[in-house]
Parts: sequence; C-alpha cells; structure tokens
Amino acid sequence: MDKFVTHTGTGVAIDLANIDTDQIIPKQFLKRIERTGYGEFLFWDWRFSPGGEVIADFALNDPKFAGASILIAGENFGCGSSREHAPWSLLDHGFRVIIAPSFADIFYNNSLKTGLLPVVLTHDEVSKLMDRVSSGVAKLTVDLENQTVSDDSGLSAKFDIDPFRKHCLLNGLDDIGLTLQHETSITSFENQTAANFSFLAHSA
Repeated sequence: MDKFVTHTGTGVAIDLANIDTDQIIPKQFLKRIERTGYGEFLFWDWRFSPGGEVIADFALNDPKFAGASILIAGENFGCGSSREHAPWSLLDHGFRVIIAPSFADIFYNNSLKTGLLPVVLTHDEVSKLMDRVSSGVAKLTVDLENQTVSDDSGLSAKFDIDPFRKHCLLNGLDDIGLTLQHETSITSFENQTAANFSFLAHSA
C-alpha cells in the first residue's frame, strides 16, 4: 500500500447523498480477481447512457476535471453492499481522497485498508468545498499528519481519524504489511515449532 502523508490535487464534486457501491462500481464488472482494472468502470451508469454515449453533464466527464484526485460527495457515501471493489475502483481511477459528511461503515474501513483516505467534514464545510470546486478548477491539499483540508483561497478544515489508521496510512501499512512487521517473531515461532514437533513432518 502506498504511503499517504499529504496530497494536493484537483477536486470534483458529486452533490448527491447515499451514493451506493453499485453506482460506484456496477455488479456486472465484478469479474476480476485482481484489485486493479476497475477504474475505467467507475460510476459507469452515470458516465454513459445505455447505448454507450458519454453523458456530458456528469462531473467526471467534464474535461476540466480530468485527472481529479479528490472527490467531494454527500452524506452516507459508499452505502449498499460491502464490496471491496468500490474503493479499489476509486483508487484505480486516480482518486486518493473522498470527502463527505458521513460514510457507510464498511466502505470507510475498506477504504482505509487500501490507501484511499475518507475524510469526514461537516455539512457546511462540504457545501463550501462543493461550491469552491464547482465554480472552477480548484486545487485542494489534504494533510494527514496535521489532519487538515485546505485550498489556496484560505479555506481550511480539520478532520478526525483513528490514530491507528492514521499510523497505517502514514507508513503505507495494510493488513499484510502490519503482519510482516513481526516476520522475525513469526519465523522464530515456526522454527521452534518445527523443532519441538518434528514428528508432525512425518505423520502423513
């Protein structure tokens, strides 16, 4: 998992509440076993008509937001089914931060485990950010160390995050990375177990 310390990028807003995981990554695209390759299908039903035409007035199809890496959305983002593919698709599309007044619990935790930072701000703060990015291209900076979101116009907001999850993101530690921090102890235990119960190797 990539480390997350600070990130500066273009913000884009989807001013909707209750954006569910089936809208983030529709079920028909869940045919891969890898964590990559989902980005092109992100918000598929909102980006394209049933006939495959680009829906021009959807924010992610606006050329001025090309390469946006900070998504601002309404409350209860990521509700619905518990698919891990939702944060995978956002990350694969290029997003590093999702800002909303609230998140569905499972989506929130899945995001933290993949290196996608979900930031909870107040409704008023989110509304101001949406106005800011919707009025033109806006660069936002998310500083995880200091737990702030800011822009070049003087806007600044603080956010909370669990200290353990913050530590993992700052150091790029997913569940496997956390386990491997104890590799020496694990190896020692396995060697000692093999020595003490050597007969198990011949019990087949």
